[in-house]
Amino acid sequence: MLKMAQLFDVVADDLDRSARIFRDELASDQPHIRELCEHLERYHGKQVRPALLLLSARACGDLRPAHHVLAAVVEMVHMATLVHDDVLDEADVRRQSPTISRRWGPEQAVLLGDYLFSHAFRLCSTLEDQYAARLIGATAVSLCAGELRQVSNCQNYGLSENEYFEIIAGKTASLIGACSLLGAHYAGADEKTVERMHRFGIGLGAGFQIIDDVLDLTGDEKVVGKTLGRDLDKGKLTLPLIHCLKNSDETLRKRMLDVLNNGTPARGGLVGRMLAASDSLDYAARIAREHVQESIDILEHLPPSDARTSLTAMAEFTLTRKQ
Repeated sequence: MLKMAQLFDVVADDLDRSARIFRDELASDQPHIRELCEHLERYHGKQVRPALLLLSARACGDLRPAHHVLAAVVEMVHMATLVHDDVLDEADVRRQSPTISRRWGPEQAVLLGDYLFSHAFRLCSTLEDQYAARLIGATAVSLCAGELRQVSNCQNYGLSENEYFEIIAGKTASLIGACSLLGAHYAGADEKTVERMHRFGIGLGAGFQIIDDVLDLTGDEKVVGKTLGRDLDKGKLTLPLIHCLKNSDETLRKRMLDVLNNGTPARGGLVGRMLAASDSLDYAARIAREHVQESIDILEHLPPSDARTSLTAMAEFTLTRKQ
């Protein structure tokens, strides 16, 4: 089976160039900051967001120097959210390595996340126009608002599907949507194509987050490479649980609520077994598939190219990933 990185071969050189910009931007003469940023290299993973931006550019027009800068910017923003997420979730492992907060403490993790956000905005300011800076600024607002909304709904076991989708639209889909939009815009695509690519990214982001939420409940930490079950520990409802609570009979619903309110370590296994006995995991997978298929359909408006083929394969891969 192909790995995600193999889908990015068409922009491999561009990803390398973007990675150099990323490293150069974070270069520091402070030994401790260098140590933190070197550890951060382990967070890169699949580089979905920079690859999406670069592939969108190639699929829609010409790939230009601004794209390499912006690919570094979106990766910095993403890294900042990961570092902050690990603090919020009290996670110990990310990419099969200790998280920043686990190794150096939450205070330094919060500051490193802020450091990354600051460099992302500084790097945006090097472009000739302010379009990207305004969009990245608005996206950062959406990311934070989505996280704030999710945290404010911890232990809200009456959370609706609509509220869940609004949360993930902010905390995940907004950045992925910005990637495909920026790729198209700076490639010189017309306004209609730019808007379509934005919708492509938003749909892909929604599907990506739903699968991520399923993996948090059912995945294998050794395969996924990060601490799992934190949403459950924090009382954050995700789509499988929302569906199960809404559609189960009263007996199962009461059992589920009893388990959710039970702080024992065995809670995750009990919830997993109850979900497996329901159709809620299948339901979540189907909804993810619908979002991703809508995104794939949007790509049909683009001329055939290797980049478009990679974008389609990338979207399909989202549904079958185990990491």
